[in-house]
Amino acid sequence: MPFSISVIIPTYNAEKTIGQCLHALKQQNYPSASYEVILVDDGSKDATGEIARTYDIKYLRQENSGPATARNKGAIVAKGEIILFTDSDCVPEPDWIREMAAPFNDKSVMAVKGAYRNRQKSIVARFAQLEFEERFEMLKKAASIDMVDTYSAGFRKDAFLQLGGFDTSFPVANNEDTELSYRMSTRGFKMVFNPNAIVFHLDHPASVKRYARLKFWRGYWRTVVYKKFPGKMLKDTYTPQTLKLQILFLFLFLMSISFSVFSPTGLYAAFGAGVFFFILSLPLMILGVRKDYFVGLCVPFLLVLRAGALGFGMLWGMVRTRFY
Repeated sequence: MPFSISVIIPTYNAEKTIGQCLHALKQQNYPSASYEVILVDDGSKDATGEIARTYDIKYLRQENSGPATARNKGAIVAKGEIILFTDSDCVPEPDWIREMAAPFNDKSVMAVKGAYRNRQKSIVARFAQLEFEERFEMLKKAASIDMVDTYSAGFRKDAFLQLGGFDTSFPVANNEDTELSYRMSTRGFKMVFNPNAIVFHLDHPASVKRYARLKFWRGYWRTVVYKKFPGKMLKDTYTPQTLKLQILFLFLFLMSISFSVFSPTGLYAAFGAGVFFFILSLPLMILGVRKDYFVGLCVPFLLVLRAGALGFGMLWGMVRTRFY
C-alpha cells in the first residue's frame, strides 16, 4: 500500500505562480486517492485565493503570520502519515511525490530533502542554481544529512508534530527550515537526500540587488540559528567549508586595504587574501564551467558579492541579537 501523503503549500500573494504549482501537483503519477493538497493562504491580498479555489484542494486562510505558522497549521489538519512541503513558486515534476515518499520505506528515515532545478536565463539566477548544484554534489555523498529545505521537504507527520513543527518566531521564509533541521539532527533523527525528487523553482533572484539582499538576510537569520546550535557553525552537511573561508578572506582583504593607508604591508596582506580567495573559488568555478560555461567564468566575481552580503548579514545578526 502506498503511503498516505499530505502536500502542504504556504502562500502569500502568489497569483503569478500558484496556478502552475497546483496544476503540477494534480498531475502527479501517485495514486490520487492516496494524497491530498493543502494550501494555507497567509493573508494574501491578491487573487491567490480565487485561483486556488478553482482546484480540488483543501484551502485554508489565516491572518498574515508567516510561512512557519502556515506550514504548522497545514500539518495539524493533514490526514497523511507523510507530510510534504513545497513553495507556491515551485513546480514539482510528475514523479515528485513518488520520489519524496520512496525513502520512507526505510523506517529509520524521518525526513527527506529533494532538489531544485531552474530555467531562468539571467546570469545571477543561473549562478544561484549553480550554488545549489554544488551543495547537491555534497549531499549525494552523505549517508544522512542535517538540512531539509522547505521547497522540497518531507517528514513523518508524527515526528514533525513531536518536535513542535517550525519555530514560529521566524517571521519570514528564511532559515526556519534550517532551525527545524538542526533540531532534528540533535535529536538523532535520520534525514536523507533524494536528488530525483525535483521541483522547478520559478523565481531565483535574477538581479544583483535582489541576490545581495537575499544573501544578507540569509546571513542574518543563519546567525540567529547558530546561536541556538553553535556546533553547526563549524560544520554541517549542507554548507561548503569554502564558503566560510571566502567570507573570512574577503574581510581580511578589506581590513588589509584599510590598513595599507598607514603601511604598505597592508597591500601585501590584501594581495595574499585575494589570491587565497581566488584559490577557494576554483572548485565552484570548475563545476560552473562544466555545467554552465559563461556562469563558471563569472564565479569569482559573484562569490565576492556572496561573501560580502552573507558576511555583513552575519555581522548584523551578531550585533542585533546581542542587544535585542
